[in-house]
This record gives sequence, C-alpha cells and structure tokens, in this order.
Amino acid sequence: MDFLHACRLPDEADNVAIAAVDLQAGSEISYRGKVIKLNHSVLEGHRFAVDSIPKNHYLCSWGLPFGRATMDIRPGNYVCNEGMLLALHGRAIDFKLPERANFEDHIETYSFDRDQFSPSTPLTLYEHERTFQGFRRENNRGVGTRNYIVVVGTSSRTAGFARQLSAIMNPVAVSYDNVDGVVAVAHTEGGNELEPNNAELLLRTLSGFIVHANVGAVLVVDYGGEFVNNERLRTYMHNNDYPLNSVPHCFMSIKGGFVDFLEKGEIQIRKWLPVLSTLKRTSESLKHLRIALQCGGSDAFSGISGNPLVAWVARELIRYGGAANLAETDELIGAESYVLQNVRDLETAESFLDMIERFKERVAWHGDSAEGNPSGGNKFRGLYNIVLKSIGAAMKRHPDVPLDFCIDYGESMNEPGYYFMDSPGNDLESIAGQVAAGCNLIFFVTGNGSITNFPFVPTLKVVTTTKRYEKLSQDMDINAGAYLDGISMDNLGAELFDHTLKISGGDRSLGEKANHSQIQIWRDWPQTSSVALESLANCPSIYGFGLKPELDEVPDVRIDMLRCRGKWVSDQVGLILPTSLCSGQVAKKIAERLNENGVGRSSGISRFTSLVHTEGCGVGGVGTEDIYTRSLISYLRHPLVHSALLLEHGCEKTHNDFMRNCIRDAGMDVDSFGWASVQMDGGISASMACAETYFHKIANNLKVATRGEVGIEGIRVGFITTGNISIEVAQTMECLVRWIAGSGGTVVIPQSD
Repeated sequence: MDFLHACRLPDEADNVAIAAVDLQAGSEISYRGKVIKLNHSVLEGHRFAVDSIPKNHYLCSWGLPFGRATMDIRPGNYVCNEGMLLALHGRAIDFKLPERANFEDHIETYSFDRDQFSPSTPLTLYEHERTFQGFRRENNRGVGTRNYIVVVGTSSRTAGFARQLSAIMNPVAVSYDNVDGVVAVAHTEGGNELEPNNAELLLRTLSGFIVHANVGAVLVVDYGGEFVNNERLRTYMHNNDYPLNSVPHCFMSIKGGFVDFLEKGEIQIRKWLPVLSTLKRTSESLKHLRIALQCGGSDAFSGISGNPLVAWVARELIRYGGAANLAETDELIGAESYVLQNVRDLETAESFLDMIERFKERVAWHGDSAEGNPSGGNKFRGLYNIVLKSIGAAMKRHPDVPLDFCIDYGESMNEPGYYFMDSPGNDLESIAGQVAAGCNLIFFVTGNGSITNFPFVPTLKVVTTTKRYEKLSQDMDINAGAYLDGISMDNLGAELFDHTLKISGGDRSLGEKANHSQIQIWRDWPQTSSVALESLANCPSIYGFGLKPELDEVPDVRIDMLRCRGKWVSDQVGLILPTSLCSGQVAKKIAERLNENGVGRSSGISRFTSLVHTEGCGVGGVGTEDIYTRSLISYLRHPLVHSALLLEHGCEKTHNDFMRNCIRDAGMDVDSFGWASVQMDGGISASMACAETYFHKIANNLKVATRGEVGIEGIRVGFITTGNISIEVAQTMECLVRWIAGSGGTVVIPQSD
C-alpha cells in the first residue's frame, strides 16, 4: 500500500504515522524502502510506529515528544496509551483492541531561557490594499461584518427574557433591509446576589459585546437585584472607557410583569429598526477584520489540514493590516516550544507562560489537570492526550507569523497582529471571549464536525477530511481535507481567503442559514485555592429517605391524573435529551418541530421538550461527572417522561456510547430509548429526521393512558425561593409542604434555599 494513501507523517523526524484511513491488521505499507506490516487494525486518525522505538524512548509527532514507550515498539505496532484504550472500550468498534498500552503520556517541561531569547522579525505588510463590504461604526468601534440588534441578558436571570424577546422580534427585523436580525445574548452567569469569582471577566465580556462592531443597537436587561446588574455594568464600561455612547442602547430593568416588559422591549426595538435599515455597507480595508481562530471536535488531522489552512489565511490577513486571535490556554500546554518559536518581544513570551501557569493552578484548585482536557471524541479520532491535541491546536499559528500580543479573556484587540487570549478549552466559552475582544469573523476548525455558531458573528466551519466533509456537507463550509487529497495549501488558502471576504461582506455562512446559535461565557469557578479540595473529595454521598411529618388533618382534595407505567402522573411528555451543550440547540429544534406537527397528541403525549444545558463537552472537577450523569439518568427516569431520545453531538466526553454504559449500570434498558447523533447521522437535518422517525413510531404504537382521581399523595413538587418572602407566604408554604409530605407525596427543597 502506498504510504501517502495509508497515512501521514506531520514531520520528517516523526517515528509514528497517522492512519489516513481505517487500516486492517496485516496491511503492508511501503515506507522509505521498506515494508511495514501492521500488527492490529488501526482506526483512521490513530497512530502506528514507522521506526523501532526502544523502551523508555520518546514517541514524536510534529517533531515533538508526546509519549514514552513502556515496552519496545516495532514498526507497524499500533501505539496506544491507557486513556485511548479506555475511551475505545466505551465505543462500539468491530475489531479487537490491543490488550495493553505500549506508551505512557509525556508532557515536556518547558524551560524558558531569557538570555537566549531573540525577538521575531515582523511580517512584511503588503503595499497594496484589499477591501470587504462592511458596516462602518462611529467612535473607533471598527467595522461590522453584520448589523444586528442584540438583546443582552445581563445575568442568567434575564436569559429567558432575552430569548423570548428576540424570538418575537427577529421575524419582524429580517423584513428590513440591511438588518441581519434580532438575537439574544443569553448566558448562565452573574445571577446570584453575591459576587462571583468571574465577575471581572463577565463584566468585561458583556462590555465587549455591547460595543462590538456587529452590533447596530443593544437592549440590556436585568432585574436589578443580581450582583452583575445594569448599574454595575454601566459603571464598569464608563470606568474602562468603552465607547457606549457610540452605539444606540437602552438599559431596562424588569420591575413588573414579564409580558409587560416584553411589550416595552418590543416598542424599543421597533424604534431602532428603521434607523438601522438606513445603514449601508461600504468598501472597507481588511485592517478592520479580526478573525477568531478556534477548533473543536478536533481530530488527528486538525493539525495537518484544518489548522494550518486557517493559519495561512490569518497570515495573509495580518499582512493586509488585520488581526487574528488564538485562544484555549489549556490546549497549548505541551506546545509551548512551538508557540514561542516566533514572538514579538520578551514581555509577550513571559506573559504567555504566566497565563499557562495561572491556568494550571486554577484547574488544580478543583482537583483536575490539563491532562483531562481531551474529550471522548478527541480520543476516538486519534488525539490520545493533551500534548497531541495542543501541538495540533498550535498549528493555527503559521510559522512565519510572530506572536505579537497576549491578552486576558475578552480584553480588546486594539492593534493589528497576532494575539493569544487566555481562555478555557471549552469552545463556546472561548469564542465568547474572542468576540468580546473584537473578532468579527470566526474560523472554527473541526475534525468530527462541530456545528456551533455564535449569535451575531458569522462562523466559517472548516472540516479536516474529505470523508467527514461529504458526510456533513450541509453544515460544513470548507473542506480542508482537499489538502490531504493533493491540493496545495497555497491554492486552498487563497480559495478560503476569497470566501472569507464574501462572508465578511454579507454572504451567509451555512451556520447562519441553519439559523441556530449558542453562547456560553467563561463560567464561575467555585474554588479560589486548594484548601477545600480534600474535604470535597472525601464528602460522602447522600442517600436517604424523606421526612414524613405528623398531621392532624389533610384537606380532601381529588386531582385528575393519568395512570402510566404503574404511577399517577399529571402529564406525558416526549423528551429530547442532549448529551452535551453542543447538541442542545438541535434538540430544541427537534422538539419545536414535533410540537408544530402535533406528533403523539392524539395518543396522549401533550408536548415534546428538550433540556438544553451547558455540560458534557468535557467534564472535570471533583464529583462533577457523577453529578452530571446522575442528573441525566434521573431525567430519563422522570415519571412525566413517557418516551425519550438521547441526542449526541458526537465528539463530547459524554457521547451516546458513554450514556448507554451509564444506563446499563443504572439497571435500565438502553433499547427503551431512542438514539441520534448530529455528526454520525450526517448533520443537523439528518439527525432531526432520525429523531422524528423514532417519535412517530412511538406515537403510532402508544396506548392511551387511563385517567383517574388521586389525593394529595400523588403530588411531587419542588420548592425554591428567591429573595425574602413574607411571614404569611412562608407559613402558607409550610402548611402546604406538611400536607403533601404527610400524605405520602414528595417535596424537594434544595440545600441552597
């Protein structure tokens, strides 16, 4: 078999190759005048040895060590560590895995020598200018690639309001020329009354959103009692010189009925629409483009095709006076030597290393490390450990391009050049910071086929292999796999550069056409030191029984309910349960479509719903994975859930195979649930069709539940309060709780209440 047909070698000095296709055991591959015979079947993207590697010697990719051999490794041996074997044992694969690992992870300790540092030579700028069609903003706000009205929920408390108002007004807005729509910034942070640990970066991020060049007008909504509220946000913007007055804006606090304030918000947005419609795109220099370089659902080819491709475009943009932003701090650990090969000055190099160390410390406070970063999808697609993932991620910086600046999360990019921004390795959280820093276009490189989009900045999704592109062509914008097929990087780069200018000038990306987006700001971290780590790790699990209070009398109340699977229930619901945050919006669209079509209604299913959440992409920290999986299993077991389907994105840690194992461990039947995958089923439309087919089948075979009357013992209720309540309300709630619990019903009150 020809070497280039079978595999790729990122660097001539490497002693392991990456399988370009699934390779069968016994395959013979020509390599440098010899024939290598594989001892095992090797998955696409996984590695096998091309040279002899003695025990204790290093395994290398891109010329950098990522592992140490724990035994002698011969040419043709499948190279495996414990983490990869564990990940594959949780997957449905059709061949026998190696019995044990043959290498252990190795993170090269980077030693920075100040005395040997040499500053880089700046890139030579082009003398001629190229342009794109954009929206010029006042007061140095830059040039927008889009023109949106944005409804910002200042904290998590107004996230629902922001979503609802944008859903009402977006159909109105799209009928106006030059207006791209009304979108929501709905996030999970800042809703408590006490100051969160991420307050500074949250305020900085929201400030960056509000003055972003793609924002034509902004409505900022709070309740007023949150720690992160409108007053504190406006003060922060004033103290840090954000050009608030250059963007049409309105701060609104909800002090009355929810619906009343939806109407107030609608009135304000309707005032802005005709004004924004008068704005026209004009020819603008490429120096106004700021590109976010991002990768997610990465695979072994991300560092060979996708990331070098966007690095090529970033280099060209910088030569025209623009800027590019590299992020995800923990996904550069182990690649420090490459990142720092070309740096503007000593201060920038030291700042980068300080941010790496700061991130390691913060993660350690929570009982975790960067080694836990690679997701199940990463390992399945050949990224065995954080070093391999980091080396590939670092290829988003072209070797010719110096690292010019290091900035904090959401800090403004005020100069042209190449930036590193401190951020977590969560794609959505990282993108939010890049947008707040001023990026007005996003390059998202994906091996597995991540479908994420940002609400008001277009995303170009670049997939790493032709095979995956063909499977997901309706959702992926660019096929970087063409490079692996023989197209030169210069030709492919020039093609992407031209496409970039078209998208920046108003052509819609595939993600925009799909009309879904997500946002997540860097979440609050509960620990600020490692002091509590031991007690948290040793905290016993709580399994107990509810209290049953003594009662003198209970009112004779009869409730009409359904008898379903041996239990009295008030409703029958169809559930689409996303296994991670990235499949959440697709799950929501499935539920909406099923409801619109009335599926199951005549058979007793009242509605379909999805539980859109923020977890599952990478689960870390003491007990976090147990809490997460326990919650999902409990949702599936919920008495109101008549039937459920689990929807994976495909590259998350808690993928469908992971959840199948959890369901079996819980003593449940995996065949009693539906299963769909955004990536493996062939994209958004295909996975939606799969889910709809499943629920149609369920509805057609559904027996109508019988109805009957039951007393208070049939009630299961959760109580939660926000703020202070009156004595009268407290006494009423106490009485109600005693009646329900004392009669055999269930009352749940959170510990934090």
